[in-house]
Amino acid sequence: MSKQATRVLLRERGAMCDTFEKVGPDAPTLCTGWDTLDLAAHLVAREARSDAALGLVVPFLAGHLQNVMDKYKTKGYEPLVAMLRTGPPWMYRTGPLATANVNEMFVHHEDVRRPAGEPPRPMDAEMDQILWKLVGFGMRQKSIPGVSLTLRAPDGREKVVTKAGSPVALIGPTGELTLYLSGRKAAAEVTFEGGDDAVAVVRDAKFGV
Repeated sequence: MSKQATRVLLRERGAMCDTFEKVGPDAPTLCTGWDTLDLAAHLVAREARSDAALGLVVPFLAGHLQNVMDKYKTKGYEPLVAMLRTGPPWMYRTGPLATANVNEMFVHHEDVRRPAGEPPRPMDAEMDQILWKLVGFGMRQKSIPGVSLTLRAPDGREKVVTKAGSPVALIGPTGELTLYLSGRKAAAEVTFEGGDDAVAVVRDAKFGV
């Protein structure tokens, strides 16, 4: 899986850089308040400055992350995309972090594609396998009050991510499930199966960082 993840990661990252170059520095993204320049700076900062990356999950460091991003933005959009195109540091492209980084690159690539009007992409088997392995992983440490949530792919694969409560199935291709559970609800093309009240709870639940 490690070599496969590295291969998929580098392929997706290259495709993301192509999309960055296509839309330019001022294009909207699915990340609220960020344009493509902000997102490119964020991606560079999270890999080059691990101290800044902590600002994603530690609230009192969020300002530090923003300051580091702002400094990277002064380098300019094209240099930032060129930095991304060289590939991630070794620690991000091997082992478990390579697998996690595939998920990260896929989501952020869609952050750029979807506001530009691009539809969901056909997904090759390698990408699908990696994303399915990860989808819903963070839900195992959380709960959706009163709901037992099952993820279901079109080919019939299922993954139960919360167990207590009324059953709800979140249905869609692996990439769309990944987007929904990363907080990109409005952009994800998914459907629901379950009682109206339970589905409403899932729709209102907070996902992502």
